[in-house]
Amino acid sequence: MSDERPEKPLPELRASDADRDRVVERLRDAVAEGRLDMEEFEERLEAAYKSRTYAELEPLTRDLPAVGAGAAASSPVPLAASGSGSGSSWPARIGGTGTSTTAVAIMSGFQRKGRWTVPARFDAVAFWGGGELDLREANFAQREVVINCVAIMGGIQITVPPGVAVDVRGIGVMGAFDQREGGGPTEPDAPRVIVTGFAFWGGVEIKVKSPKRSLRKEL
Repeated sequence: MSDERPEKPLPELRASDADRDRVVERLRDAVAEGRLDMEEFEERLEAAYKSRTYAELEPLTRDLPAVGAGAAASSPVPLAASGSGSGSSWPARIGGTGTSTTAVAIMSGFQRKGRWTVPARFDAVAFWGGGELDLREANFAQREVVINCVAIMGGIQITVPPGVAVDVRGIGVMGAFDQREGGGPTEPDAPRVIVTGFAFWGGVEIKVKSPKRSLRKEL
């Protein structure tokens, strides 16, 4: 006689942060595709982050088609879209309250990256130090945000995803505001980032890079 315990039903399994993130990405794509309005998206987004099991996550995307032609519907959590990440869901990424409004590095450093919300105005100061602002996975409180940088004998690096419009208005005195070319044309629904401020014996560098992707192709 086997004493193996029966397998636990899949819906009762605990969901991970990655599971919740996949559902959120699918919801964002659904907004961009016109399948959900912003009110529905916000309701489901809140429910997704509160979900603890697959049973709670599954209804949030039950009425949405699987991503990709011929995708199987056997998974309780739809796979996230594997596009370039350069803004196919910009409307869903604009709006909300800024995660933080200030970052200061005095003989030290600061970093803002991953999933965070850029406020309408963000002030960054680096004095004999350095800072990094990575907007590739960020949301934006408004369609137009201002990042005011003060770099004195220090440096600040700003990384934006392709498609975002960048307007550099900073002043450098024995320093520079350096905007690296690349990233292709701006996208009509993408946010606009205005970089202002002052660099003295320091620098502010703005780069365009695609989001880091941890998604793997599912066969």
